[in-house]
Amino acid sequence: MEYTTLGDTGMEVSRICLGCMSFGSPEWREWVLDEEESKPIIDRAIDLGINFFDTANMYSVGESERVLGNALAEYDRDRMVVATKGFFRMDEDNRNSGGLSRKAIEQELDNSRERLGMDTIDLYQPHRWDYDTPIDVTLKALDDAVRREKIRYFGASSMWARQFAEALHTSDRLGLDRFMTMQNHYNLVYREEEREMLPLCEQEGVGVIPWSPLARGYLTRPHEEVDATTRGENEERLYEHPYREGGGPEVNERVQELAAEKGITMAQTALAWVLHKEWVDAPIIGTTSVEHLEDAVEALEVDLSASDIEYLEEPYEPVRVSGHR
Repeated sequence: MEYTTLGDTGMEVSRICLGCMSFGSPEWREWVLDEEESKPIIDRAIDLGINFFDTANMYSVGESERVLGNALAEYDRDRMVVATKGFFRMDEDNRNSGGLSRKAIEQELDNSRERLGMDTIDLYQPHRWDYDTPIDVTLKALDDAVRREKIRYFGASSMWARQFAEALHTSDRLGLDRFMTMQNHYNLVYREEEREMLPLCEQEGVGVIPWSPLARGYLTRPHEEVDATTRGENEERLYEHPYREGGGPEVNERVQELAAEKGITMAQTALAWVLHKEWVDAPIIGTTSVEHLEDAVEALEVDLSASDIEYLEEPYEPVRVSGHR
């Protein structure tokens, strides 16, 4: 395993972050694993040297946090870096169970801490921008959570670069802790973040932990075969993203070609591309099998030349913004 410093936090994290969206309850989404099926993957991740885990309160409506917390309870928690997120409404009958008001942050953060079995969460992230709550209200609540030792750092997830810049400026103006990480949408068939968000993160010392580095599986198999997967058959959100638009299909074909040439998988090729980007600290990898997890870790050893990278990138065309509104 390779390790890196997460932005300017000073924390050392594995270059692969295990995403835990696929752990929890299949009642939430059909492709999700239950606790018994999830634990061997978490255990193997730790065996492989992964010390960085990302979940969210909305994943399986809290069950993902509970499954992860139970699994990590058997290990030295001080060795692990645990991140979770909040924003989406957890209870349709409770209008304050979502959003980024002080009330929502305080109550949902406490609920996450309880499910994870942690007094202090290493990294807490608003899952999206809250258009109904002024950013200074959100930042003051997050800053207070740091002072109360409920969280160590807070980060952000997908939003417009202008919003992120506003948030960083507001923290500096008010003397508050600031967003230390950005969890954004970034992969070979979705590179719109390269225009503004990623240069901003690089300039501000913000750690980058992209979600969907394999484009929800689109870059792991020939594009005409994606529909045949369990997720392809049941995950409508896969088709909300513009992976098949513009140059996406040709990028997919070039990933196939380069993978065959190097004797590796398509997933390893696409993940190696993300890992070669200097502004990326640790892509978040979700998996439902130990085999796929091991493949992802082996991608750290894949060397892509400048010409390889150019070949993979060349067909890309601008696409609509996806992952936030």
